[in-house]
Amino acid sequence: MNRSVSLAVVAIGATLFGCQSQQQAVDQMQPDAQMVAQRRGAFELNCPSATATVLNKEMMQTAMAGPFYNPPQRAEYTVGVSGCGKQTTYLVVCAVGGTGCIAAGARNNAPTQQ
Repeated sequence: MNRSVSLAVVAIGATLFGCQSQQQAVDQMQPDAQMVAQRRGAFELNCPSATATVLNKEMMQTAMAGPFYNPPQRAEYTVGVSGCGKQTTYLVVCAVGGTGCIAAGARNNAPTQQ
């Protein structure tokens, strides 16, 4: 039994001290989040030259973590996409250690003021 507890303590320590910080993870996934939003925005705005700008980024906090369950961490980005006289905003979510990001939908679609 003591060996199991020791292994658990070592595993938790390695997880806490061997991993990158939350801010590093958010920064590392930003280019993927920006690209996903740009591609969706270019399609929805019918504007291949649309550009994306990250407006906000943060690590989502999970409330359900426990001793036996640690839900995946996710980074959340608010990305503005504009081009061809139109603009929109997307909420993009990326899982830490995952294989990609999801542009969770347009928050608005509005023509740009000229």
